[in-house]
Amino acid sequence: MILRLLRIVWVITRYRLDTLLPLERFPWALRLLFKLSPLRLVPIGPRPRGERLRLALESLGPIFVKFGQVLSTRRDLLPEDIADELRRLQDQVPPFPAPLARARVEDELGMSTDQAFARFEAEPLASASIAQVHTARLHSGEEVVVKIIRPGIERVMRQDMALMFRFAHVLARIPEARRLRPVEVVRDYEATLFDELDLTKEAANTSQLKRNFKASPLLYVPAIHWELTRHRVMVQERIHGVPVADTAALLAQGTDLKKLAERGVEIFFTQVFRDNFFHADMHPGNIFVSYAHPHDPQYIAIDCGIVGSLTREDQDYLARNLLAFFHQDYYEVASLHIESGWVGENTRANEFAAAIRTVCEPILEKPLKDISFGQVLLGLFQTARRFNMEVQPQLVLLQKTLLNIEGLGRQLYPDLDLWNTAKPHLEQWMKDRAGPRGFWDSLKRQAPELSHQLPELPVLAYRALSRADQDHRQRYRQAEAMSGIRQLLVRQGRGQKRLRLGLMLVALALAWRPLTEWAGQQPLPVLAAAAIGVLLLAWH
Repeated sequence: MILRLLRIVWVITRYRLDTLLPLERFPWALRLLFKLSPLRLVPIGPRPRGERLRLALESLGPIFVKFGQVLSTRRDLLPEDIADELRRLQDQVPPFPAPLARARVEDELGMSTDQAFARFEAEPLASASIAQVHTARLHSGEEVVVKIIRPGIERVMRQDMALMFRFAHVLARIPEARRLRPVEVVRDYEATLFDELDLTKEAANTSQLKRNFKASPLLYVPAIHWELTRHRVMVQERIHGVPVADTAALLAQGTDLKKLAERGVEIFFTQVFRDNFFHADMHPGNIFVSYAHPHDPQYIAIDCGIVGSLTREDQDYLARNLLAFFHQDYYEVASLHIESGWVGENTRANEFAAAIRTVCEPILEKPLKDISFGQVLLGLFQTARRFNMEVQPQLVLLQKTLLNIEGLGRQLYPDLDLWNTAKPHLEQWMKDRAGPRGFWDSLKRQAPELSHQLPELPVLAYRALSRADQDHRQRYRQAEAMSGIRQLLVRQGRGQKRLRLGLMLVALALAWRPLTEWAGQQPLPVLAAAAIGVLLLAWH
């Protein structure tokens, strides 16, 4: 781990990434520290800043490359030169040698590439952070692509995740950062990331997504060749389309960009709410647009290594939250956050609603080009800090996907009305879920269990009635026993009173003479007090 940390520091130094920091926004003490840093002794070199950042991320490995991929989708938050360079991380990461690729394919399939394919291209078609893709042709004549995991990638990823966990545990000790739940977030990210190393999981995800959008005009998903798919190698249908980031090519073929952007939003909400199964790595390198029907454009999705789903409770709360946002019902948003446990139960809904209104009111009903999401996120972060709202790790993947979709929509059609595009889909989903159709679907879902339990209902009912009767009889016996105990205590009390009275009479008879002599010498108040004491003893 120490060696990995030293390498990260060396790469930062070598490419002078400190020059990318906006030092003018830092406190003066931190600015002075950077100015006196030994890093300034290292020459910057002739490379521009965007290229230096891209090369540094490539040198550091897949986790850093994925971070650059996410940044590349948000051209609104980056200078143009940096965004252009980071875009190359989507499918132009330096490949590993062709002999290694061929050897891995043969090792995984247990046969030579000549036996498996009629043709296998040594030159990769694309290369990304975790795997690279080669084109091939099957003996049946079908064109396919072969995806191959990079050799030795798992060791580097585990080192990086260990560093991330160490950093997360440090953050967790800081009260201000504890509500961000850094350890849980990193743990979820680790599980998601390592799932990408098993291509059989990606193949299964791809098949599921293809089934969900079967014959859909919105999205096409390529088919998997299972007979040639293993843990480190996957073979699937080759697709042909325009990269979604190539706006010039889309315009040249007459693509309706407004409809394309709206369909992107529709696909996202369909995956999240209708199917509860969403592609969670939708950066532009994984999205293409079909050449056919440019006026009725269809997306093509590849690389389903990262997918997400929600619990029914989170799905319901999320939908109701979004609808409340769309209707500008901030009190409902606040109430839902409290009800779901995302903020503390002692939070006052009206105060939380007022804080959310202050942040969100300026952005609603505006096109994407007029929205400063940086300011919105900052405002929401400050609101969350004020009300001790914790990060929900199960929603982090969804939030990342939504950021990708929003960045894609901004790039395709900046005037897209995100709210009005999404609102009808959410309202229809809520109507289907809460209405007769939702009830019928729920009944069908539970039908197997009900059909299994139905023949047992008479027996279960008899057992329940028998248990109730036994409980009643037991309570009756307990009541009788308690009544007997009370009567016994009463009888004992009466006997004790008689015993005490008899003992007092015997004592009085035995001590009559001394008592009369003592009484003759006492004043009237003492005699009265003695008489009252005797009466009390006799009573109790």
